[in-house]
Order: sequence, then C-alpha cells, then structure tokens
Amino acid sequence: MRARLITAEEKMLYTARHCKGDASETGLVQFAQAIMDLDQTRGKFPVHKCKNSAGKETECLIPFSSDIKFNAFIRDMNPAVEKPTKIEDNLCIYLKGAPDRVLKRCNKILINGEEVEMTDQHRKDIEGANAAFANLGERVLGFAQCRLDPAKYPKDSYQFEMKTWSSWGKALTNANGEARRASEYENIEGSFPMHDLVLVGLVSLNDPPRFKVDLSVNKCRSAGIKVIMVTGDQPPTAAAIANKVNIIKHPKQEFNYLCKSMDKTEAWEKCTGVVVHGDLLAEKHLAEEELDDMDPIKGQFL
Repeated sequence: MRARLITAEEKMLYTARHCKGDASETGLVQFAQAIMDLDQTRGKFPVHKCKNSAGKETECLIPFSSDIKFNAFIRDMNPAVEKPTKIEDNLCIYLKGAPDRVLKRCNKILINGEEVEMTDQHRKDIEGANAAFANLGERVLGFAQCRLDPAKYPKDSYQFEMKTWSSWGKALTNANGEARRASEYENIEGSFPMHDLVLVGLVSLNDPPRFKVDLSVNKCRSAGIKVIMVTGDQPPTAAAIANKVNIIKHPKQEFNYLCKSMDKTEAWEKCTGVVVHGDLLAEKHLAEEELDDMDPIKGQFL
C-alpha cells in the first residue's frame, strides 16, 4: 500500500506533493524540483563519505546551527570515477545559509557558468539585492560552492575532518582583522576550503505571517503586554515582518532606520521600536561575562 501511495504521488504535480520540513526547506524543494528532479540529482551526486582506518564511514557534512547560520555538504560529482584527473569528476563543497555569512566566505562569483573574481561592484549589487528582498519581508538565502582539486583532495583517500572544522574554518577574519583565506589553514591535516568560495547566487522566499497574528498582537498591546519577536531572520527581514504583524507599527521610527539620519542618542529618544542583531547581543554578553552580577553595567545594554 505504501509503495502504491508513493507511486501515485509521484504522478501528481510537484507543487501538490507532500513535502516535509520547515518553510524554507520545503520552499527550496518546490523551487528546485521545477528545474531538476531532486531524487535523481541527489542519487547522481551523493554526499561523500570518509572511511577511517577502522573502516567506519562518516558523511562529509556540517549541519545547520544558529551559531554559524549555514550548513554545508561535500558531494561526489562522479561516484563512478575512483581516481579522477579532472576537478569536474572529483568532490565539490556546497554551502547554504544567511547571505551575510555566505558572502563573507566568497572571493569569486559564478556568472554564466564561469567563476570570476568578485569585485566591489559585485558585492554592492549582491548586498543591494539582499536588502531589497529583505525589506519586503522575504527570507533570503545565499549559496556558494567550491570544486576540490583531485590532486590535493583525492576522494578515495583524503580524510576530511568534519568534527573539528570550526577550529580552523569557522572564523571569518584572521588575527589581523583581515578576511580569512583558505591558504592560511590548507596544510592542516583533514582541512578543506571554508573560505575563498564561489558565490552561486541568492534565493528569496516569501514566508508570510500566520493569519490573524497582527490582530493577536494588537490584543496583547491593548492588555498592556509588550510584544518581543525573536527570529533567525536577518535584521531587515525581521523589521519588515514585525511591521506586518504590528510589533513595529512605524518602520520609519525604528532605531536603526533613524540612525541613518541622526546620532544614536537622538535616535534612541525618538524611536518607537528597535531591531537588535543576535551577534551584537552575543558580543555584549561575552564582554560582560566576567562582571559581578551586582555591577550596574552588566546587562545595561540589553
């Protein structure tokens, strides 16, 4: 019966098929399925597996977390070729996540199928597109890739270190405050490029608020309840959605918006809402961690 149901569903239009996962993932699945059959593509380019000396296999992937705000896979671009001589037949790293986190790891961009050096104008255009989509309240994701040279990363013998990758691959800048380069850790055993990637593009998804949330927020306000929204979206998207559901009623009186035309002190006095980035909260928390709980400075920013 299960097999018959699966067969019947495969005959349905892809948008009508059952799709499991959160809104972003299911949106991506339905977007990609219109271009390629996902089951066939995943079968053709499987996740690469490393086998240690004990014969245990480990999938080469980095799961998503709110700390890094991306996930990554190393996929085998031609599983039939054991010892490839061409980059196209070897392995490729694919990374997906928050546009700002992805963009900072890229120094090239894919244009008409060709990898070219990323210029300041490219970055400006990408950031502009991201801001335009985010200001509409859309969820934007960035995508990057890096094809691995078979001479340095032979898929039949190279041991990718997936558990300790953050010790050399997590930081976005080096000790001098400059953008980190893959060459800085390429000699570490088991390392692989997590910088100097190639930006493939951005995808924007519309994830509208649930029906009548705006009315519920108004009821809370009338009861004297201050409503605070916590989200994994980037600040412009968060502000746009907060405006849609009446948490921020006057977007042009939001603190960061006012800071564009006045100093922070004046903006704080005039604002009626504020969006605070989680990275800033983490930075302040780390700086105040050693302070005594009775110190008035501790928690003052929040």
